[in-house]
Amino acid sequence: MRAVLAMLMLLTLAACGGGRSAAVAPLRPHLGEPISCVPYARARSGIGLSGDAWQWWDAAAGRYDRGAAPRAGSVLVIGRTPRMQAGHVAVVARVLGSREILVDHANWATGAARGRILTGQRVVDVSPRNDWSRVRVWYPPINALGNTVFPAHGFIHAGSRYAGL
Repeated sequence: MRAVLAMLMLLTLAACGGGRSAAVAPLRPHLGEPISCVPYARARSGIGLSGDAWQWWDAAAGRYDRGAAPRAGSVLVIGRTPRMQAGHVAVVARVLGSREILVDHANWATGAARGRILTGQRVVDVSPRNDWSRVRVWYPPINALGNTVFPAHGFIHAGSRYAGL
Protein backbone atom coordinates (compact mmCIF):
# COMPACT_ATOMS: atom_id res chain seq x y z
CA MET A 1 0.00 0.00 0.00
CA ARG A 2 2.83 2.40 0.81
CA ALA A 3 4.44 1.68 -2.56
CA VAL A 4 1.16 2.48 -4.32
CA LEU A 5 0.76 5.74 -2.41
CA ALA A 6 4.37 6.70 -3.15
CA MET A 7 3.80 5.98 -6.85
CA LEU A 8 0.65 8.11 -6.88
CA MET A 9 2.46 11.00 -5.19
CA LEU A 10 5.27 10.82 -7.74
CA LEU A 11 2.79 10.79 -10.61
CA THR A 12 0.93 13.74 -9.15
CA LEU A 13 4.15 15.72 -8.78
CA ALA A 14 5.21 14.80 -12.31
CA ALA A 15 1.85 15.93 -13.68
CA CYS A 16 2.12 19.28 -11.89
CA GLY A 17 5.58 19.97 -13.24
CA GLY A 18 4.79 19.04 -16.83
CA GLY A 19 3.92 21.43 -19.60
CA ARG A 20 1.10 21.12 -22.10
CA SER A 21 2.88 18.39 -24.01
CA ALA A 22 3.98 16.39 -20.98
CA ALA A 23 2.73 12.82 -20.81
CA VAL A 24 1.50 10.88 -17.82
CA ALA A 25 3.02 7.42 -17.62
CA PRO A 26 0.44 4.63 -17.54
CA LEU A 27 -0.01 3.13 -14.09
CA ARG A 28 -1.42 -0.37 -14.17
CA PRO A 29 0.42 -2.83 -11.91
CA HIS A 30 -1.96 -2.68 -8.94
CA LEU A 31 -5.14 -2.17 -10.94
CA GLY A 32 -6.89 -5.36 -11.88
CA GLU A 33 -9.30 -5.79 -14.74
CA PRO A 34 -12.23 -5.63 -15.05
CA ILE A 35 -12.34 -2.15 -13.55
CA SER A 36 -14.68 0.80 -14.01
CA CYS A 37 -13.60 4.32 -14.90
CA VAL A 38 -13.98 5.84 -11.41
CA PRO A 39 -11.51 3.70 -9.42
CA TYR A 40 -9.11 3.79 -12.36
CA ALA A 41 -9.19 7.61 -12.63
CA ARG A 42 -8.88 7.98 -8.85
CA ALA A 43 -5.81 5.70 -8.75
CA ARG A 44 -4.17 7.27 -11.80
CA SER A 45 -4.79 10.92 -10.98
CA GLY A 46 -4.61 10.97 -7.19
CA ILE A 47 -7.90 12.89 -7.13
CA GLY A 48 -9.76 11.68 -4.05
CA LEU A 49 -13.34 11.80 -5.27
CA SER A 50 -15.96 9.06 -5.30
CA GLY A 51 -19.47 8.50 -6.59
CA ASP A 52 -20.58 8.08 -10.18
CA ALA A 53 -18.39 9.75 -12.80
CA TRP A 54 -20.96 12.45 -13.61
CA GLN A 55 -20.92 13.53 -9.94
CA TRP A 56 -17.17 14.30 -9.94
CA TRP A 57 -17.52 17.77 -11.43
CA ASP A 58 -19.70 19.17 -8.64
CA ALA A 59 -17.85 17.14 -5.99
CA ALA A 60 -14.56 18.77 -7.03
CA ALA A 61 -15.89 22.32 -6.46
CA GLY A 62 -13.96 23.91 -3.62
CA ARG A 63 -11.64 20.92 -3.37
CA TYR A 64 -9.75 20.88 -6.67
CA ASP A 65 -9.06 23.37 -9.43
CA ARG A 66 -11.41 22.88 -12.38
CA GLY A 67 -11.24 24.33 -15.85
CA ALA A 68 -11.94 24.10 -19.56
CA ALA A 69 -8.33 23.55 -20.63
CA PRO A 70 -6.74 20.10 -20.47
CA ARG A 71 -3.47 19.38 -18.67
CA ALA A 72 -1.59 16.11 -18.45
CA GLY A 73 -2.77 14.32 -15.32
CA SER A 74 -6.14 16.08 -15.20
CA VAL A 75 -9.42 14.19 -15.26
CA LEU A 76 -11.92 14.83 -18.05
CA VAL A 77 -15.48 14.54 -16.72
CA ILE A 78 -18.06 13.42 -19.26
CA GLY A 79 -21.68 13.97 -18.28
CA ARG A 80 -24.58 11.55 -18.19
CA THR A 81 -26.46 10.54 -21.29
CA PRO A 82 -29.48 8.28 -21.69
CA ARG A 83 -27.16 5.46 -22.79
CA MET A 84 -24.44 6.27 -20.24
CA GLN A 85 -26.25 6.93 -16.96
CA ALA A 86 -23.13 7.05 -14.76
CA GLY A 87 -21.14 9.41 -17.00
CA HIS A 88 -17.44 8.76 -17.54
CA VAL A 89 -14.05 10.00 -16.33
CA ALA A 90 -10.72 9.70 -18.12
CA VAL A 91 -7.18 10.80 -17.23
CA VAL A 92 -5.42 13.11 -19.70
CA ALA A 93 -2.22 11.37 -20.75
CA ARG A 94 -1.05 13.96 -23.27
CA VAL A 95 -2.26 17.25 -24.75
CA LEU A 96 -1.78 17.15 -28.52
CA GLY A 97 -3.29 20.54 -29.31
CA SER A 98 -6.05 22.95 -28.34
CA ARG A 99 -8.73 20.51 -29.51
CA GLU A 100 -7.15 17.08 -29.16
CA ILE A 101 -5.87 15.00 -26.25
CA LEU A 102 -4.92 11.43 -25.49
CA VAL A 103 -6.53 9.83 -22.45
CA ASP A 104 -6.09 6.70 -20.41
CA HIS A 105 -9.35 5.29 -19.08
CA ALA A 106 -11.19 2.13 -18.17
CA ASN A 107 -14.45 0.49 -19.12
CA TRP A 108 -15.08 2.52 -22.27
CA ALA A 109 -15.82 -0.20 -24.79
CA THR A 110 -18.39 -2.97 -24.82
CA GLY A 111 -18.12 -6.70 -25.37
CA ALA A 112 -14.74 -8.29 -24.71
CA ALA A 113 -13.19 -4.86 -24.03
CA ARG A 114 -15.70 -4.01 -21.26
CA GLY A 115 -13.87 -3.24 -18.01
CA ARG A 116 -10.48 -3.09 -19.73
CA ILE A 117 -7.89 -0.34 -19.27
CA LEU A 118 -7.24 1.56 -22.50
CA THR A 119 -4.28 3.92 -22.89
CA GLY A 120 -3.46 6.61 -25.43
CA GLN A 121 -7.04 6.99 -26.70
CA ARG A 122 -7.96 10.09 -28.73
CA VAL A 123 -10.53 12.59 -27.51
CA VAL A 124 -11.44 15.55 -29.72
CA ASP A 125 -13.17 18.76 -28.67
CA VAL A 126 -16.06 19.37 -31.10
CA SER A 127 -17.68 22.20 -29.15
CA PRO A 128 -18.52 25.35 -31.16
CA ARG A 129 -16.60 27.58 -28.69
CA ASN A 130 -13.53 25.35 -28.30
CA ASP A 131 -14.39 24.96 -24.59
CA TRP A 132 -14.36 21.15 -24.30
CA SER A 133 -18.10 21.05 -23.52
CA ARG A 134 -18.74 18.52 -26.32
CA VAL A 135 -16.34 15.71 -27.19
CA ARG A 136 -15.96 12.69 -29.43
CA VAL A 137 -14.02 9.74 -28.03
CA TRP A 138 -11.98 7.01 -29.73
CA TYR A 139 -13.99 3.79 -29.87
CA PRO A 140 -11.77 0.69 -30.06
CA PRO A 141 -14.30 -1.71 -31.64
CA ILE A 142 -14.38 0.43 -34.81
CA ASN A 143 -10.77 1.67 -34.50
CA ALA A 144 -11.89 5.28 -35.00
CA LEU A 145 -13.52 8.20 -33.24
CA GLY A 146 -17.05 7.28 -32.28
CA ASN A 147 -19.98 9.09 -33.90
CA THR A 148 -21.57 10.08 -30.59
CA VAL A 149 -20.93 13.58 -29.29
CA PHE A 150 -20.79 13.49 -25.49
CA PRO A 151 -21.43 16.39 -23.11
CA ALA A 152 -18.36 17.23 -21.01
CA HIS A 153 -18.13 19.33 -17.87
CA GLY A 154 -14.40 20.06 -18.17
CA PHE A 155 -11.20 19.05 -16.42
CA ILE A 156 -10.41 18.49 -12.75
CA HIS A 157 -6.75 19.24 -12.21
CA ALA A 158 -4.73 16.78 -10.16
CA GLY A 159 -2.31 18.10 -7.57
CA SER A 160 -4.27 21.32 -7.15
CA ARG A 161 -6.08 20.53 -3.93
CA TYR A 162 -7.19 23.68 -2.19
CA ALA A 163 -5.40 24.58 1.05
CA GLY A 164 -7.02 23.42 4.23
CA LEU A 165 -8.39 20.14 2.94
